[in-house]
Amino acid sequence: MLVYYSKTLHSPMYFFLSQLSISDIMLTTDISPNMLHIVLHERTSISFSGCITQYYVFSLIEVFECFLLTVMSYDRYLAICSPLHYTSIMKQTLCIQLVLASWIFSCSMTSISTLGLCQLEFCGPNIIDHLFCDFNALVELSCSDTSTVQIEATLLCVPVLIFPFLVIVVSYTYIVLTILKISSFSGRQKSFSTCSFHLTVVFIFYGTLMAVYLIPKEGQSQTISKIMSLLYTVFTPFINLLYTA
Repeated sequence: MLVYYSKTLHSPMYFFLSQLSISDIMLTTDISPNMLHIVLHERTSISFSGCITQYYVFSLIEVFECFLLTVMSYDRYLAICSPLHYTSIMKQTLCIQLVLASWIFSCSMTSISTLGLCQLEFCGPNIIDHLFCDFNALVELSCSDTSTVQIEATLLCVPVLIFPFLVIVVSYTYIVLTILKISSFSGRQKSFSTCSFHLTVVFIFYGTLMAVYLIPKEGQSQTISKIMSLLYTVFTPFINLLYTA
């Protein structure tokens, strides 16, 4: 609301930050209340439709933030590496198009994995050994063949996790090289400060997501998986709040 009403904040960076705030509100609303209920009452129940809905919203927001963080890295790249062309390239129409494209791709990717889960049969134990309805936790409960669903999820990691992460790494490589060429110490410090929080969020967010969804389940315990899930569902929005502030 502050970004919307304050004309001094009508810039691409704050527009993207407002979108990041909206997605964080949706994520914490989807995950945290039920998670707190589990912590207070040790065990709680959720319907199958409610579980699938929670997973869909969670997955939608996580995929959207992957794309949005990539867009934000491109925005920082233009601002630092091509400052003279920044205003002519990063116009309001382009910002809106990038955000809309991120939402559309997120809905498409999430729908594929959610439809795959809905086609599974759940006839065995109904206790989810996790803090929320995550993909791996639901797949473990299925009594049908889950190989196709797991292959789909692994393939989706390429456009959702790996490719955006590579784009961010390349963008910040050019950013760092450009900052090191700045002669004044204050100029380098100011440029680094605009990117430090974003880099922190990126490495925590992408690092934990890759560890959970790309590393084989045999390579990590359930406790570690839960801790890493807390990092990208609860801790990352908290860091984003500091970044926005």
